[in-house]
Amino acid sequence: MSLRLSLALETGGFALPEEGRIAVFHPRRDHDLAALPKDRLLLIQPMRAEYDAFAAQGYDCRPDLPADMRFAAAMVFLPRAKVQARMNVAQAAAATDGPVLVDGAKTDGIDSIYKALRKATSPSAAVSKAHGKVFWFDGDKDLLSDWLPEAETTVEGFVTLPGVFSADGIDPASRLLAEALPAKLGRAVADLGAGWGYLSRQILTHAEVEELHLVEANHDALACARRNVDDPRAAFHWADVQAWKAPGAMNAVVMNPPFHSGRSAEPELGQAFIVAAASMLTASGSLWMVANRHLPYETTLSQRFAHVEDVAGDNRFKVLHASRPKKLRR
Repeated sequence: MSLRLSLALETGGFALPEEGRIAVFHPRRDHDLAALPKDRLLLIQPMRAEYDAFAAQGYDCRPDLPADMRFAAAMVFLPRAKVQARMNVAQAAAATDGPVLVDGAKTDGIDSIYKALRKATSPSAAVSKAHGKVFWFDGDKDLLSDWLPEAETTVEGFVTLPGVFSADGIDPASRLLAEALPAKLGRAVADLGAGWGYLSRQILTHAEVEELHLVEANHDALACARRNVDDPRAAFHWADVQAWKAPGAMNAVVMNPPFHSGRSAEPELGQAFIVAAASMLTASGSLWMVANRHLPYETTLSQRFAHVEDVAGDNRFKVLHASRPKKLRR
């Protein structure tokens, strides 16, 4: 359990109601929830790997908040995205008849959330611990209605939702990759980390593509992709790329992999995408990917592919083409 949450419970300042369901927004695998009444918890977690980790422990999990469900209490673990953080707090307040606890690190923007809440209500004094804060307030369906963003946004004909990657505009790296794709990609293609479907729609302009697999860990982003990619050749998979098993060998993989889960760069995420791509390609298959110039992907690409080249880019991004995946010795 979060040290801050433990303090809030142990000091008695935050008291859980004796009955009723408890919503827990966006818990992460490093949050130990064992001290909470498991049979009363409903975990809201749209990220597949986190969802699976808690579901495997027997928690009741949902990828999004069920409509019209009421809760006796709620806990919000702040996500990184500011818009989504405010939205989660507002949703918790609207759906809860009792206390709403908010927990977050300073790097998650907990200070600004606390300051903003003090203008709307009277939260408890914040408990500071481990470079963050925890506090709570009484839920009210109308309290933070102005914190709720528009239900969806339209970007150049694409639908997006708050909190998904590049919700306010087409990612320039993805646009660069789309422009660099060859005329022929092959029959079976996978878009790893497909997001809300921009690259997938460009891929489907290639007539020889017979099947396209959109693999995305964020349930909200994939829901957008289902609306944005209206094509019978498309198959949608809510899955962690590292765990997903392709239904067959792919002729091409296209991807703009994530490179952070927190606030600092984590190139191992993109490296894991490269390993996954190599494992699902045919012997003559190709990987097309875009990345920030400074990210060190070439070594991993050379370890997993016979041929690697930098085919396009600018001062910010590079488009890499890797072909003929190597068979690893067992």
